Amino acid sequence: MRPDLRRVAGAVVPAGFLLGFLDFVWIKYVPAPFGDLGNSSAVWAVAAFAFGYWIRAGRLRAAVAAAILLVIAVPSYYVAAALIQNDDWAVIWAPSSFLWMAFGVVAGVAFGIGGTWAHDRGRRRIAGLALPGAVLFAEAALHLNRIGHPDYGTAPIWDALINTALGVLVIALAARANRQRLLAVAAAVPLALAGFAAFLAAGFR
Repeated sequence: MRPDLRRVAGAVVPAGFLLGFLDFVWIKYVPAPFGDLGNSSAVWAVAAFAFGYWIRAGRLRAAVAAAILLVIAVPSYYVAAALIQNDDWAVIWAPSSFLWMAFGVVAGVAFGIGGTWAHDRGRRRIAGLALPGAVLFAEAALHLNRIGHPDYGTAPIWDALINTALGVLVIALAARANRQRLLAVAAAVPLALAGFAAFLAAGFR
């Protein structure tokens, strides 16, 4: 059953706050390699996809709601950092924070719509199902690109494995049939290559 507009509006603000706040808590207290997921842009993109998937229909509604979700999560993350480890409150309105919010708008629109596509039919459904896996695979490729860098040690290998496993898992959970799962995983590979290029173009290394 599709949630109505009031439920969506009532859920997006607390969901965005929890995403940012709990993300910092995860980074702070969960040991590596799983703690590294707290620094994952792909995980936030998957959260936007999940919100669009929950909304079920209405691409505009999903795009706006998922973008708001990620925008709210950014200052919430820095609020957690200030409360838990006494970081400077000024970071909340620093230029870097607004840059992350801009990334959040782009990712929220793309993956929020992708979440609604996952309930559609034909190629659109496969593309929607492939998106969350693709962004996790793209981030896995980013981790693999760091192998051999002295600042990372063996962490990139574990991070890449975890991202890849999560990419397969999220597709398996969102799809309703094995054929959909196989097609979505296959479609996620070229999308992941495009995503990897986009990560590099955006300055992720």
